[in-house]
Order: sequence, then structure tokens, then C-alpha cells
Amino acid sequence: MKRNKWLIRSLGLLLALALMLPLAGPAAVLPAAAVTQQEIDALKDDASSLASQKKELQEQIKAVQADKSAALSQKKLIEQKISVIQAEIDNITAQISKYDELIAQKSEELAQAQADEAAQYQLFCQRVRYMEEQGEVSYWSILFASNDFSDLLDNYMMINEIVDYDNRVMDQLIALRERVAADKLALEEAQAEQQAAKAQQEAAKAEQLSQEAEVDQLIKQINAQEDQLEAIEAQLKQAADELDKEIKRKEKELAEQIRNVVSESGFLWPLDAGINTLSSLYGPRKHPVTGKANNHTGIDIPAARNKNIYAAKSGVVTTSARHGSYGEYVVVSHSDGTSTLYAHMNKRNVIEGQVVSQGDVVGFVGTTGSSTGNHLHFEVRINGNRTDPLNYFKDKALYARSGGQTMPLWDWM
Repeated sequence: MKRNKWLIRSLGLLLALALMLPLAGPAAVLPAAAVTQQEIDALKDDASSLASQKKELQEQIKAVQADKSAALSQKKLIEQKISVIQAEIDNITAQISKYDELIAQKSEELAQAQADEAAQYQLFCQRVRYMEEQGEVSYWSILFASNDFSDLLDNYMMINEIVDYDNRVMDQLIALRERVAADKLALEEAQAEQQAAKAQQEAAKAEQLSQEAEVDQLIKQINAQEDQLEAIEAQLKQAADELDKEIKRKEKELAEQIRNVVSESGFLWPLDAGINTLSSLYGPRKHPVTGKANNHTGIDIPAARNKNIYAAKSGVVTTSARHGSYGEYVVVSHSDGTSTLYAHMNKRNVIEGQVVSQGDVVGFVGTTGSSTGNHLHFEVRINGNRTDPLNYFKDKALYARSGGQTMPLWDWM
């Protein structure tokens, strides 16, 4: 009897200690995830829309491919397709970035779940060791050792609490292991989807390069057709006249913002210093090499594709858009009443209403629109009226080139 009472007191003490041990249980619910699958799905929906646009443009391209005289129209359609592909690449880049965040988040959740599981397993092992050590103790013997009915109830409740506690330890260990498995699966799925997005992005980049090569071939074809070149010149002149009104309208809308940006007194050359050879001059003048009459709305500066184009002065971007003739182009309006236009870009780097400082990159050299080679078409306007940009670069060493010949510009002029 004394031994049974000692065992009861020992079990009571052990129960009190056991109940003081923390039950790890499932970790607290984490705050709402910074990245959700819905965000990625929304990007995928946008990508699907871009794919539809690309397919539609491809159908239009096929429709004009049979007509050799439609080379310029085909070039413009392919450039629109290239623009859509670029948007597709940007979209996938955004998806990959979201997956980076999601993978980091899932990795953190998995690490926490594994830590919780390890702690719970340790607690489980402690309980198993205790039960092994006390294996000779029978719960029935504890009950039968009760002195009276009240003592019997106390012992019964104590035994129930021990059993319930052990069951909770086991249940929570199982739940944590299931959570680890689920978190690991979610992480692996996110990693697989990201790899698929990266493969899709590489395919889009390869398609873009293929389309750019096709544009280069079309340019060669167009250059061999004098009537196409004359059509380009006429289209640019008409587009410039249309843009004059649009520029004035935008400058009126953003007049207050433009006034608040102090412009420099001089103009910065819009390309890197070493890119200083012109292929076409401004206005009704003869070309220094070919001798042909020319009525040009700005100056053309050949440069490699994707070379930086710089803001000639600080100001406000009043236009950043795509135009049939000017291609991807940007207009920056300055507080001194002047505005500068940068056309045929491969890609724009600013948006309408953005404030830019002199020297900021507004875009990158290309051959979009009515263009037969990578170059910057640069215009200057004073109070909305076009003027010769060369008036502002008298102190710069410039050259003119045509037909493979290059000569100092100022010597000729």
C-alpha cells in the first residue's frame, strides 16, 4: 500500500511537470503573404492577352508578305510585333520577380515548419522515454490503490489528463509533419513554375532577335527601292506637321508643370560624344555629298541599336508614344519655350508627365517607324515652330556621311 501511494504521488508530480512542458502544436498563422498566387495569375492573364496581340499582328504580316512593294508596311507591323514581344518579356520578368518573392516566402515557411516539427518530435521522444521508464506502473493499480471514492475520482482524472496530454503530443506531431510536407510541395511547385517562366522568357527573347533580323532584311529591301525612300520622306514631313499641333496641345495641358522645371541655357548633344556623324540635315538644303534636295524636319544621327539617347535639356516629357512614321518617340518640353523630339527609338525609357534632367536617358536608338537604319531623328522647336538643331551645336565637331564618304560638316556649310 505504501508503494502504491508513493507511485501515485510520483505520478502526480510527473504529471505536473509534463503539463508544464510546452506543446509545440501548429505554428501561429503567419501574416497574409506579401505575394499571392493571384498576383502571378493576373500577370499570366496579361501575358495571354499579349500572345493574342502577337498572333493578330503575325496574321497581318502574312497578308502583306506577298506584296514586295509593301515592305515598309511589313516592317512597321513587325516592329509592332517586336514591341508586343518586349511587353511579353517584361511581363515574364515581373512573373519571375514575383516567384522570387514567393519562393523566399515558402522557404521561410518550410524552415519554420521543420523547426516546429523537430521541437515537437523532441517532446514526443521525452514522453516515450518517460512511459518506458514507468512501464511497470499500471493505471488500474493506481485506481485500485485509491483510499476512497473521492481519491478514486482524483486518480481517474489525473490518468485521463496524462493520456490526453500524450495523445495531443502525438496528434500535433502528425499535424506538423503534414504541414512540412505541404510546405515542401508548395515550394517545389513555385520553383518549377519559375523555371518554366524563365524558359518562356528565353524563347521570347530568341523570337525578338529573329524579328529584328527580319526588320534588317526589310530595310535592305526598302533601301533598294527609291520610291519607298521618297515615300518615307513624305510620310515623315506629314507626321511632323501633325505632331506640331499635338505638341502644342500637350504643352498647354502641362504648362504649369513645365514652368516649374528650370531648363539649362544650352543644349546637350543627345548621344554619346563620339557619335557625331549625320546622315541627313535639317530643312530645304542639298545634301553635302549626294547633292540631292532635302526637306527634312530635323537631323538624323546614325548610331548602333540600343545606344543611350539623352535629354538635351531638363524639362517635362509631354509625349511618350508610338507613331506610324516616327516609331517609338519622345517629346520633352522645356521652360524656355523650346521642345526637343527624339524619334525611331528601339525602346522608350520615360513616360508622359515625367520630369527629366539634362542628360537623363529618355530612350534607346532604333529604327522603328519610317526608318531605314538605326539612328536618332532629333528635332528642336521654339514655341512650337521647328528650327535647325545644328544652330545649338556650332562648337561641336560634326561630320556628314553618305554613300560611304564622310566629310567635316562645318567646312561644307
